[in-house]
Amino acid sequence: MSGTVVVGVDGSPSSLEAVDVAAREARLRGGSLRVVHAFVWPTTKVPLGSSATGPPEEGMRSLADRTTEEAAARAKSVQPTVEVTHAVVPGEPLSVLATESRDAELVVVGTRGLGGFTGLLVGSVAVYLSAHAECPVLVTRGRKHPDGPVLLGVDGSEVGDAAVGWAFKEASLRGAALVALHNWNAWMGPIGAGPGIQVPTYYDVDLYRAEEERVLATAIAGWREQYPDVEVTPRLVQEYTRQALIAASEESQLLVVGARGRGGFTGLLLGSVSQAVLHHAHCPVAVVRAHREHGHGLGNGHGPGHGHGRGLGHRHGHGGHRRGPTQGNEAAD
Repeated sequence: MSGTVVVGVDGSPSSLEAVDVAAREARLRGGSLRVVHAFVWPTTKVPLGSSATGPPEEGMRSLADRTTEEAAARAKSVQPTVEVTHAVVPGEPLSVLATESRDAELVVVGTRGLGGFTGLLVGSVAVYLSAHAECPVLVTRGRKHPDGPVLLGVDGSEVGDAAVGWAFKEASLRGAALVALHNWNAWMGPIGAGPGIQVPTYYDVDLYRAEEERVLATAIAGWREQYPDVEVTPRLVQEYTRQALIAASEESQLLVVGARGRGGFTGLLLGSVSQAVLHHAHCPVAVVRAHREHGHGLGNGHGPGHGHGRGLGHRHGHGGHRRGPTQGNEAAD
């Protein structure tokens, strides 16, 4: 990672808010800020310069340059000590920002840009990047609670461990407390896993809850040792994950989730819980993907000194009980 924070801008109010957030994130990390505008006009065959009857400053390229320069100036005004660069990059926003994420520590985007459809709660760029970026993505949304805790959704999976470590780091950088939230559900009857197939579920609720308490404690134990300065509050809740996280986000300064939890379907890059909080959380949301293949140090399958390996149909060892395929955290959403 380069220590560079990238922010995508298009001149919308949402993207300008993202500039303020990104500048602060760059300062917290002691890194630089790169302001990027994706310039799509070369692919539309629309003239890039001014019309024959219009002033020269009204050309599409001039507008793109001005948008980026003004955003960079705004960033410098709110965080004077941060090194700020800016660029207009040909291409559509999805691919441009995904490419930029390869050399970034963090990408920041607004909830919706100028191209958003009326009625959408979060734009396609934010959703796409959360699923495809090669670094964590922070989506600015909701109200600001600068004194609130960092809220972490814990699912106990190997891929989710990257989000746990990132949340601890963020809490340490911000001098904030960390709330680690993990859900559990005990369905009291068999679940149909397919035609004629019944998967037994937990009948001993106390054993189930004790196991989920262990999962939560194990998920954060190694990271607690690595970040002793972070005050951690483990929170085990018995409700659907998405509702629990959205409710808890009302008093949080940042919500951190993994891209896909232990119940995610193979092939999906962004789980239903991650998508739900992107649309409905009351505070900014950071989505952290595991990147074993890119060497970013995320998703190494364990925190400092532990691993879980929990997945679909994981056995806990209590009398052969098996979790049904619709349960879990990203699964039980």
